[in-house]
Amino acid sequence: MTLERMKLTIDGPVAILAFNHQEVLNALSPQLLADFAKALDTIEDPASGVRCLVLTGEGRAFCAGANLQGDMGKREGGKIDAGAALETVYHPILRRLRNLPFPIITAVNGPAAGAGMSFAVMGDLIVAARSAYFMQAFRRIGLVPDCGSTWLLPRLIGRARSLELSLLGDRLPAEKALEWGLINRVVDDGEALNEALKLATELANGPTVALGLIRKLYIESTDNSFEEQLDLERQFQRTAGRAQDFAEGVQAFLEKRPAQFKGR
Repeated sequence: MTLERMKLTIDGPVAILAFNHQEVLNALSPQLLADFAKALDTIEDPASGVRCLVLTGEGRAFCAGANLQGDMGKREGGKIDAGAALETVYHPILRRLRNLPFPIITAVNGPAAGAGMSFAVMGDLIVAARSAYFMQAFRRIGLVPDCGSTWLLPRLIGRARSLELSLLGDRLPAEKALEWGLINRVVDDGEALNEALKLATELANGPTVALGLIRKLYIESTDNSFEEQLDLERQFQRTAGRAQDFAEGVQAFLEKRPAQFKGR
């Protein structure tokens, strides 16, 4: 598989997918997004053996958002429809990431702006370099936040902080993002990917049927009532309990040894 603007590495059960257009700080273009979708075809294939995904950026940026030097969207009645690509390209990728049956870790190695910030906060665990920052840059070019930002951010950091980021368009440094609860860890520059890989290795060698169900439970919890969430927990516990990893986990506990989970 040939990718021009993304880089995919599969190391055992861990897939490392990196934005790879360093000349424009990994800004999102039609070619990059086509490569993203192609890489997901491989990652989602059970034959790949992937049990955890790490998303990061090559070079000094995570992702600077949409590439403004390219086509800004199709025209309707002589006017640009800046949202057309959302429906046809971005949204399918975001839905695929949301529906992955295993955890996602984002290693934010540098700036994550606009749609790049949306991809960064899609991670179930988010590790950021100390000099990295997050930015809702849309207002600076007269657009509204997209790629799920207005759904994700209020649920992660609350309405007031979400509006502040979106209305002012200021940079949110990694340390402040950690303080706000937007991300999980801040590490020294150059160490974000290494830290993410440590976490990914632990998760990928864990009971990934259960881990995938855990991420799904928390995704659904934001819109479910308490009773609906209780019902979903009941349903997913049945599924987890029928997996081979549950039997192995119990047996390992009784035998006082580390469990050897297979993700089945």
